[in-house]
Amino acid sequence: MRKIENRPFWLTITGIFSGLPLIIVVQQMFQLNLFGLIIIDNSYMYAMLAGYLSLVFVLYPAGSGDGGHKVPWYDVILFMLTAAIGIYFAFKGIKIRHAGWEYQAPLLPTVLSVLLCLLVLEAVRRVTDLFMLSSCIILAIFPMVAEHMPGFLQGPSYDPLTTARLFAMGMGGILGIPLYTVCTLLIGFMIFGVVLMNTGGGAFFFKLAQALLGTTRGGPAKIGILASNFFGMISGSTTSNVVTVGAMTIPAMKASGFPAHYAAAIEACASTGGPMTPPVMGAAAFIMASFLNVPYAYVVVGAAIPAFLYYLGLYVQVDGYAARSGLRGIPRAELPSIRRTLKEGWFYLFVIVLLVYLLLNLQLEERAPFYASAALIFLSFFKKNTRLSWPKALVLLIDTGKVITQIVAILSAAGLIIGGLSYTGVALAFSSELVRTVGGSIFLMLVVGAVASFILGLGMTITACYIFLAVVLVPGLVEFGIDPLAAHLFVFYWGVLSEITPPVALCVSAAAGLAGADFMKTGWLAMRLGAVKYIVPFFFAYNPALLTHGTWWEVIYTTIFAVIGITSLGSALEGYLVGIGRLNNLLLRGLLFCGGILTAFPEGNTTIIGMGIILFVIAVSYFTTNRKPQKLLHKPQAIKRQQTLT
Repeated sequence: MRKIENRPFWLTITGIFSGLPLIIVVQQMFQLNLFGLIIIDNSYMYAMLAGYLSLVFVLYPAGSGDGGHKVPWYDVILFMLTAAIGIYFAFKGIKIRHAGWEYQAPLLPTVLSVLLCLLVLEAVRRVTDLFMLSSCIILAIFPMVAEHMPGFLQGPSYDPLTTARLFAMGMGGILGIPLYTVCTLLIGFMIFGVVLMNTGGGAFFFKLAQALLGTTRGGPAKIGILASNFFGMISGSTTSNVVTVGAMTIPAMKASGFPAHYAAAIEACASTGGPMTPPVMGAAAFIMASFLNVPYAYVVVGAAIPAFLYYLGLYVQVDGYAARSGLRGIPRAELPSIRRTLKEGWFYLFVIVLLVYLLLNLQLEERAPFYASAALIFLSFFKKNTRLSWPKALVLLIDTGKVITQIVAILSAAGLIIGGLSYTGVALAFSSELVRTVGGSIFLMLVVGAVASFILGLGMTITACYIFLAVVLVPGLVEFGIDPLAAHLFVFYWGVLSEITPPVALCVSAAAGLAGADFMKTGWLAMRLGAVKYIVPFFFAYNPALLTHGTWWEVIYTTIFAVIGITSLGSALEGYLVGIGRLNNLLLRGLLFCGGILTAFPEGNTTIIGMGIILFVIAVSYFTTNRKPQKLLHKPQAIKRQQTLT
């Protein structure tokens, strides 16, 4: 990202182009009708493009470097052109809608449509990578050649100008579901996340994690898990989670006796749980609610149990490693007091509870984050070190612009992906062809979905990968009778997995860099620590009770056995069983692993079989394992043994 802090002019421009759209956002969310203005949906989204898409050319340089702080002349032109096109279309919103300009329009809006498509492609290139750009270009060109494609890929074709108009002025292209979701739902939560971090929320949640888990064995690693969970569930980010939280937790883990690659893998896995963890999650969750046409609270509630199971599996493995390696926690004297931490930062927890209440009870999805942000800003004024001064407020405004700018660029381009598939009708044809190919096998369909999600996740952002698969793959999964939310979460989970799976594994790369660890060694370990994420999607695809879809008894029953199964699975992977000790027998570990999967997969008699296997392993281990407590290592001894730990 370009450094503009030393350029007062561009700092001011960024502040203005971040702030003015927010006024329009508040006008729309609360229907204030300021100055008698009534802004229709497409004009509103064009105004957001004018404000935030244009900032891409100020904040992100054309090259791969950070570009310093100078904004070259060509970026100034692109910035002004994007803003002008957005403003023009915003004023012509009603005309576009009523006159059907997406099919037939005057010369000027047609030319501007072509330019807007090109600007969106250049913007997404700058904020992502060439793979995402290539995907967008291919699917943007596809409507022009669809009639010449073979088999199920064949569809109606459009000339280049009509294609550009459909993308730029139709409600199924750039202004489609992804951008609409950002402008109407996600933007408030992004603002809330920035306000929370700029008022000291990040530091508070890290201290809270220290106070709660610091004294337990392997305390620094557990602090990393909880802190990353706190940070991730608000920001919905992955790599930035690693960089922000990992800068504090990875050195602490290494100092307490964890090898560098283990510390990096823990942080990478903990950070990738953020987009799956309520209440905020990530952009994909909001788009998911729009695709399903359900309240966002429906997605939040459904995603809660799988997210808990993921972190449980990670926690069990970390605890097992610390136990069998004799790693102690941090002395209480070196940790913040729980009571004092809560006394100093209770209002952060209050606004989270307020947000959840507004979402789940009052169902004020669009307005909830604004109320929570206002409450947080008000409460922060009662403490000198958290209140927003004018300089802090300017930083908050600019940070908000930076966050929204990136997501607007990505999801505007994602509109090209959806448009290319939907305007030609290929999306439904692809799904139908896939269903026909796999026959009647639900499992095979899920495997195909998992592989497709993973491969696309290697090159696309999580959100773009999910959007593509939600259009082409999810209808096929639903056709097999899979719960609609389960189908959407399935492809979403498997798209996120690319963050911790080599050869790409962006989160692993960032964490390994911070830890000074070998990338591939860290990546393979991250796959093991994050094993639950590979397995749980199959569980809730077969049994949506894990998504709270069922009677209360079904949900409780399924969750209890899922917890037992995931705990057993994590114990088998790490080779340590609480109350028993080390599990050195590979056969017993293999049996425990299988028992855990069968128990957590409550389909037919698998639960009974799985529990029987687990009890058998526990009984055999109890009588054959030396349960003498492992001597806890002092810090120098722990560091000395780093070379011998797995």
